[in-house]
Amino acid sequence: MPRTRTRTHTRTRTRTAVGSALAAALLLGGCGAEVDADPKSAGPSEKTTVKRCGEPVTYKTPQRAVVYEGGSADKMFSLGLTEHVQGYVMPPANPPVSESPWASEYAKVKMLSDDLLNKELVVEAKSDFVVAGWNSGFSDQRGITPQILDKLGIQSFMHTESCFNYPKYPQKVTPFKALYSDLDRLGRIFHVEKKADEVVGDLKKRVTAVESKAPKGGAPVPVFLYDSGTDQPFTAGSQVPPNDIIKSAGGKNIFDGLDERWTQVNWEAVAKAEPEVVIIFDYGDMPAKKKIDFLKKSPHTKELPAVKKNNFFVLDYNEGISGPRNIDGLEKFGKYVRELKR
Repeated sequence: MPRTRTRTHTRTRTRTAVGSALAAALLLGGCGAEVDADPKSAGPSEKTTVKRCGEPVTYKTPQRAVVYEGGSADKMFSLGLTEHVQGYVMPPANPPVSESPWASEYAKVKMLSDDLLNKELVVEAKSDFVVAGWNSGFSDQRGITPQILDKLGIQSFMHTESCFNYPKYPQKVTPFKALYSDLDRLGRIFHVEKKADEVVGDLKKRVTAVESKAPKGGAPVPVFLYDSGTDQPFTAGSQVPPNDIIKSAGGKNIFDGLDERWTQVNWEAVAKAEPEVVIIFDYGDMPAKKKIDFLKKSPHTKELPAVKKNNFFVLDYNEGISGPRNIDGLEKFGKYVRELKR
């Protein structure tokens, strides 16, 4: 997917971590940020200890959050935390924010950039909290990591789903449980635990409703998620939301045996699995129709059962990355599987 491949390598710049408080102060001054906080920065200073991946971190209630991509913003907005969001960074592969269920909340905060997340942007925004995923926002190569931000006095939060391959404090949780965990942790950081409980409870009920209607008896329908790639396909392993979407709907991800997030495989493995459904992961870099056209013409895929039967399901980008819209995607795919003729 574009978070870990295409965009991560687009217009990247090497940045040097600041290693001392003095250097941090110089950086803040150099970016035009003022030492005195503006009125929005003033607020509750209650502290709570919450895990950032597997690392216990003590947080002071943030007032100027910067969120990267739709999943991060949606989590904050779903918890009623719009007033704590300074702005969002939304690379162009993401669908327009006007299509979001929280479009009205996006309109209340600033769009800070349509490029990759970077340290300078966060400092210039006078942010006190950054929400992103590991290798999908935070990056050693681009010089913006939780450790670097810690040295600048800027708090950070990583999506639990992305903690699977976080090098320092890894944490492995199934994708839907990771979503619930994030909402719970954010609820504690911002002291809106009751709201977080309500949101998580509603999401769990919706998942249970889909699972209760999933086809029973017989082998689950084999499903291949196609993200991108012509020489070799890029797809979903077991550690990303589409794996849980497929499973809860009554299907089986043909690559759920891969203990990976988004990963590259080969066409021979796809053909051998004989998928009966192809999920097209839809984002701005390449429209779903072009991906479907490729699969219909490619000698690697044109004879697949799913392709011959025209069994394509389009999954929106923000329904496939960690966020509340995962459950929207599940409900749509669950209906598709129930109506599928095998």
